[in-house]
Amino acid sequence: MSCHDEDCTTDHGPAGQSKLESFLFSCELSSKVPFYTFQGDEEEDLEHFLELRTICLGEGAKEESNVVEVTAMNHQGKTVSVPIANLHISCLPMVSLGEFELKAPVTIRLKAGTGPVTVSGLHLIASEVEESDNMSDDEDDDEDEEEEITPIKPAKKKKQ
Repeated sequence: MSCHDEDCTTDHGPAGQSKLESFLFSCELSSKVPFYTFQGDEEEDLEHFLELRTICLGEGAKEESNVVEVTAMNHQGKTVSVPIANLHISCLPMVSLGEFELKAPVTIRLKAGTGPVTVSGLHLIASEVEESDNMSDDEDDDEDEEEEITPIKPAKKKKQ
C-alpha cells in the first residue's frame, strides 16, 4: 500500500476501491523533545498510516547510543512498544527501514540518547472511492485510450 509522491488507487475487492494519497513526513527527536505522536484526522471515512523510511542522527549528535522506539497497536488492538533503531555517530549514523508501515496513532520516542534524531517517511491517507466516481473516471479513461491508440501497419518489404 505505498505510493510515491502522487495519488494512486488500489482495489479492495468487489465492494469498492480505496484512494491512497501520500505526503512527506518528518519529525526531530532530542532530549528537549523526546517523543512525537502521529495521529490522523478524526474523519470516519479516512484511514491514516505512517510509513517510516529513514532514521538518522542530526548535526551535533554526541558519541552515544540513540535508541528510537515506536509504540502502536498490534493486530489484536493491544499497544506494543518496539525499538526500531540504535544509532551511533561513529558506526551507524543512519538506518533505512524500507517501507515500515503503521496505522495511526503511532508514538515515536527517543528511548536513549540525546539526539538529535530525524525520523522521515510518508503520511498515507486511504479513503473510500464512491461507485459513481469510479464510473466517471473509467469512462474518461476509455475515451483517452481510444484517442491514443493508432493502428500499426506492417512494414513493406524491399524488392532486391
